[in-house]
Amino acid sequence: MVQIKPVGDCGALVELGDSISEAVNSKVMELNQKINGLSLEGILETVPAFCSVLVFYDPLKTDYEAVSKVLFQLAESLEARAGTGGRLVEIPVCYGGSFGPDISFVAEHGKITQEEVIRIHCGRDYRIFMLGFLPGFPYLGGMDERIFTPRLKTPRTRILAGSVGIGGEQTGIYPMDSPGGWQLIGRTPYRLFKPEEAGKPLYEAGDSIRFVPISQEEFEEISRKQEKG
Repeated sequence: MVQIKPVGDCGALVELGDSISEAVNSKVMELNQKINGLSLEGILETVPAFCSVLVFYDPLKTDYEAVSKVLFQLAESLEARAGTGGRLVEIPVCYGGSFGPDISFVAEHGKITQEEVIRIHCGRDYRIFMLGFLPGFPYLGGMDERIFTPRLKTPRTRILAGSVGIGGEQTGIYPMDSPGGWQLIGRTPYRLFKPEEAGKPLYEAGDSIRFVPISQEEFEEISRKQEKG
């Protein structure tokens, strides 16, 4: 059931479900595209999430009643097209060692080897359900349950940019240095968030990510190329 709620004096939240699923998230991305494609008068910005789209509007040009009416009509016309649309972005990752200090815990928790953790983590493509927490932080769904691992009891005060972690049933990438509580299993040499380029990451919600394992030598080589631009 579609539900629309006011958010402050210039926002409307469209809820399309109450569970994290590819079918619901596909509807979210379709609605987001439709809203932006119509260039509606007064609409300033949309923020897609797991099961909803937050729409900000200019209250001097439109109002909640007008916006919610259009959003409801658009939402009612949606069709779930799970697995369609979006780009596939490959992200190289050096696993274990100083790059992934928690990979041994993930392995022990799942009663598997560290090599199996890497193989399983790289063994499928992950849908980006939403970006949040930090600019460009992708919340990735569809992880194999064998490597589900609880978050750290005490979060780290600093995690290096590019670190790949596991938090419960999800995996993700820290695009910049920050605190965090996910289990770190590797790191990518890619610069995922570049403020000097208007802050646009390599991917967006609705895309998919494929992790590709690399050696430390390859990590260092790619890092040098990234620094040179």
